[in-house]
Amino acid sequence: MGRTGDMGQTISEKILSAKAGRPVRAGEVVVCDLDIALGTDGSTPMALDYFDAMGGQAVRHPERIVFALDHYAPSPNAKTGALHRRMRAFAARHGIALHEVGEGIGHQLVVETGRAWPGALTVGADSHAVTYGALNAFGTGIGSSDLAAALISGRMWLKVPASIRVTLTGALPRGVYPKDAALALANLLRADGATYQALEFDGEGAAWLDLEDRLVLSNLSIEMGAKAGLFQADGKTAAYLEGRTRRAFTPVVPDPDATYAGDIVLDLSALGPRIALPHQVDNVVAIEQAAGVPIGMVALGTCTGGRARDFHQARDVLMAGGGPAPGVQLVVTPASREVLAQLTRDGTLSDFIAMGAVIVTPGCGSCCGTCGAIPESGVNVISTANRNFKGRMGNGEAAIYLASPAACAAAAVRGRISDPREIVT
Repeated sequence: MGRTGDMGQTISEKILSAKAGRPVRAGEVVVCDLDIALGTDGSTPMALDYFDAMGGQAVRHPERIVFALDHYAPSPNAKTGALHRRMRAFAARHGIALHEVGEGIGHQLVVETGRAWPGALTVGADSHAVTYGALNAFGTGIGSSDLAAALISGRMWLKVPASIRVTLTGALPRGVYPKDAALALANLLRADGATYQALEFDGEGAAWLDLEDRLVLSNLSIEMGAKAGLFQADGKTAAYLEGRTRRAFTPVVPDPDATYAGDIVLDLSALGPRIALPHQVDNVVAIEQAAGVPIGMVALGTCTGGRARDFHQARDVLMAGGGPAPGVQLVVTPASREVLAQLTRDGTLSDFIAMGAVIVTPGCGSCCGTCGAIPESGVNVISTANRNFKGRMGNGEAAIYLASPAACAAAAVRGRISDPREIVT
């Protein structure tokens, strides 16, 4: 996507200019054509109420809408089952694609099915739709009323965000992972440091990260208040999308003279393992500062840490350490059926089963506390998830720590928070 206007533009400004049909700048309120909008079972039922209240009769672009039954998978009660039935009926009536219970987390499915691509405006009625920015798309979360309007009009309004440039340098050392980098950035920016701004990742470190790694940083952008978290597209982006989408796309790059609200440099090579302490994502310390805290549940999965490479990293530490310590509940929730199939083919799932792991249906599961394994009162949980707010996993009497898959596995091995580099060197 080329230069627009006389002044340089950021990636966000360029994408939103294309979707608004005119040059736009940070701070402007625009109405944009949507490429894809996701609705989950946590947001769509209310959106359908709004659809009716707005007098909705037809869906403007059903091919641009996708529903996912992921937050309550499988349905924990009859009331939720009725909501699923309503979504299925609406989708069938209007020709909307719907991912069934067990297919996985909506965000992971949007990425896997090629519904986010360079230059796209791909939104979701869930805050972690920022994940799509890893593919050089403008991905952002919307509310249920916005989803209803998107169903009716195929469009949405938003304020063009200013952008913070995050220059990543170096490469992650052995035993340090993208989650550590994301947590370090959250600690630097704090929970509100990028409120209604876009993070645009740049630098040799960003290019060094694989596509799956970039998904982690884009996903965690919302935990710093960001409206979007975007990477530039490269050969890794194209390789991931090959076979997943037939859409032609042009990578979107910022102009050299683009204006940024701030500049941050993060040296990946200088990082060590990090952990977020209860009950805030930005309450981050070096893992050695929390070492020794007893752990009763280890949760592997979510749209942040539920892909095959995450489980491989955790498995390697677990097997090197002899498996989970007595009394530690190990919960494994693949982000999608595709991930589950890969883990089955390569033997990873069998390894987890042999170690006594609880295998949960692909989906949001325990992360939001709507179904799956719910921690007991007084238990310390360490998770690969993106949030550790009080009550997040369905029990306000549990304490949640956030860390990389490897650090979570190390805690499982020792029954306490530990540096994974002590187990796998």
